[in-house]
Amino acid sequence: MSPRRRRIDDPLWKSILEQTFSHFLRFIFPDADAVFDLNRPFDYLDKEFEQLFPPESNGKGVRYVDKLVKVYLNDGSEQFVLCHVEIQSSKGNGDLAERMFRYFYRIWDRYKVPITAIAILADENRSYRPEVYRQEFMGTSLRYDFNSYKIMDQQESVLRSNKNPFSVIVLTALLAIKNKKISDEGLKAIKHDLYDEMINREMDKDTRQGLYDYH
Repeated sequence: MSPRRRRIDDPLWKSILEQTFSHFLRFIFPDADAVFDLNRPFDYLDKEFEQLFPPESNGKGVRYVDKLVKVYLNDGSEQFVLCHVEIQSSKGNGDLAERMFRYFYRIWDRYKVPITAIAILADENRSYRPEVYRQEFMGTSLRYDFNSYKIMDQQESVLRSNKNPFSVIVLTALLAIKNKKISDEGLKAIKHDLYDEMINREMDKDTRQGLYDYH
């Protein structure tokens, strides 16, 4: 099995996020149930995002996954939030913070709604952790902070003890990063182990199969 097949490919990331988005919000934000109305359906604005940011050729080894999702608040109002999620599997050109800011202001310019942004960093570089974009010139300054989640920072034992189904997705990505040169027998053992983890969390069949096929 090639290294390419041992990573979560772009279409699978998008599919998994859609299948587990309420779990994803709970995984990233401990107070998600108090903030979001998770009983209302999510609106995935992939086409709208592509209109704002037409697909472009990425540098070698750089892979982005963007999900723009409309979610409703749980305070009784009709206000909604746009969540921008990005997964970057390599350090790339080191311009993620600038891109995240560019996404923010163009989404804001179009929709005029609050935005929370999450960058999931799935690269192997432990020192690479963008989470803020700054700009300053002649007394004018700007600072844009966004949520940054580094998969390599996570502990396998903590992920295994977390009953949120999304923790299995992070665990899968973490093991894929750490075991690129694993033997076929070792890979088979990991897949069976992960499948047991998914069963323990009552993940739906399509999500389980997608994760099992990917690794």
